[in-house]
Amino acid sequence: MVREDGKRNFALREDSGEESVFSGNTPRQAALKAARRLDPAPSEDDADRTEIRLREKGTDKVHIYDGWAWNETAPDDKPDWMPEEITEANVSKKGIEHLED
Repeated sequence: MVREDGKRNFALREDSGEESVFSGNTPRQAALKAARRLDPAPSEDDADRTEIRLREKGTDKVHIYDGWAWNETAPDDKPDWMPEEITEANVSKKGIEHLED
């Protein structure tokens, strides 16, 4: 379901049953936001891939990604409020599932 500002809402259900909602213009944008919450590794090569399943609100679609996060030194031209070490993330799409009624 598309909001007035063009963004769509995607729900990430945790193993505990708790649900977090991420919004974005595309499913990938929401998946990147979700991936940044993963436990970051020291480098991208050391990062473990974790499956991220985002249910698009208002539809029967579940977007499935592999996501990983790592710590990286902030760029030299960073704003004053940004810490010296930041979390980067990446995702790779695995597919889409459709929920059964």
